[in-house]
Amino acid sequence: MLILFVQIKKLTSTNNQQLQRGLSLTHATAINMIDMVGIGPFITLSLIVGLMQGNLSILAWLLGALLAYMDGFVWAELGARYPEAGGSYVFLQKLYKGKMGRLMAFLFVWQTVIQAPLVIASGSIGFAQYFSFLVPLGVFQKKILSGTLVLLLVLLLYRGIKSVGKISIVLWLITGGTILWLIISGIPSAHYREALQLNLSGVHWNTLFFAALGQASMKAVYSYLGYYNVCHLGAEIRDPVRNIPRSMFLSITGIALLYLAMQTSVLGVLPWQQVAASEFVVSEYFEKIYNHGVAQLATTLVLCIALASLFSVMLGYSRVPYAAALNGDFFPIFARVHPRHHFPHVSLLALGGLAFIFSLLFKMKDVISAIIIMRILIQFVSQAVGLLLLRKQRKSYPYKMPLFPLPAVVSIIIWLFIFVTSELRFMGFAFGIIVAGIALFWVKERMLPAQKR
Repeated sequence: MLILFVQIKKLTSTNNQQLQRGLSLTHATAINMIDMVGIGPFITLSLIVGLMQGNLSILAWLLGALLAYMDGFVWAELGARYPEAGGSYVFLQKLYKGKMGRLMAFLFVWQTVIQAPLVIASGSIGFAQYFSFLVPLGVFQKKILSGTLVLLLVLLLYRGIKSVGKISIVLWLITGGTILWLIISGIPSAHYREALQLNLSGVHWNTLFFAALGQASMKAVYSYLGYYNVCHLGAEIRDPVRNIPRSMFLSITGIALLYLAMQTSVLGVLPWQQVAASEFVVSEYFEKIYNHGVAQLATTLVLCIALASLFSVMLGYSRVPYAAALNGDFFPIFARVHPRHHFPHVSLLALGGLAFIFSLLFKMKDVISAIIIMRILIQFVSQAVGLLLLRKQRKSYPYKMPLFPLPAVVSIIIWLFIFVTSELRFMGFAFGIIVAGIALFWVKERMLPAQKR
């Protein structure tokens, strides 16, 4: 492995490694929003309603939005201060410095190599699941479809960043338009009074309730993830000090309003028991209001949204191994950029290849929980804690969160609440990934002490 590493490093070209700042505020907001939506809310809506037994599920959506805002302040401050490609990889290394910083950055990249293809695979599997409403598919056929989708995404992203920005706007319009159609369609027939009426007096505020809220909030958070995607593209954002924070909070606000309105409309048309049991809740919603033909059209648009989200996810994550390789913390070949279009094509192809394999091997069940739990400690909590420590140095900041340190502290509390209310097997999985990463880091430090740092 050491010989391979050295040989690959010798082959790495140092030319054409500068990314272009070609993404405007509109592009950045569009990329964030299509990342946040995807197939997630159309699958998690049923899971959340089932866990909370009806319209109390709105509490999970609100908690998810609160977490996105609070954690968003952390990301906004770090993104404006360090507008570079790689997001958390850069943040953790600069926040903790020295060997500890290298360890935290390595652990994040290690997790990303596993987690990013899993995220992409989960979306492609969900795409195949919803496609079954249009054409009944067997298990093997769903695998073929999910794998083919991953390959299509790689082809769409294999181009310059300015073209990607234009594509993102088109996909953003499809995403927002579909959700608005969903909301507006339910207005004439929805029973909004029942959908919005929360009987909090009848809630038993016990351990079981908070466990259910934690599980439901985890699913809601999965649907909000992506508000920080612009930070992964920090080196490609114009005027990043202003546009990174603005794009994040525009995205969170817009998506939160859409999610709350979407749930209200769906529960105003369909009984919560049907919503909880449905695999195609949006399709059944449109079928109830209109007819089967319109439901098929709506399902097609949902699939377009899923494609748009996966497009954004793969775009953002492909920059993380690239940034780590530039700094000598990952295989140098990942630092290569396309000689003509200037994007990290090796990183894109590697993550796409792993996502293709995962889409054929794994099921949708439990993937959502595993994706979130494995990221909480190393990425989200560590960033917030690191920012609190950084602020003690009293340096100047291009962007400061309001009411510091309240947003960072609240985000830490909510993340830990979600972590401790998860199943033990997922917590064990998260700790296992961390322990394995620490072991790999120790081996790397011993074998490659002279690597660039």
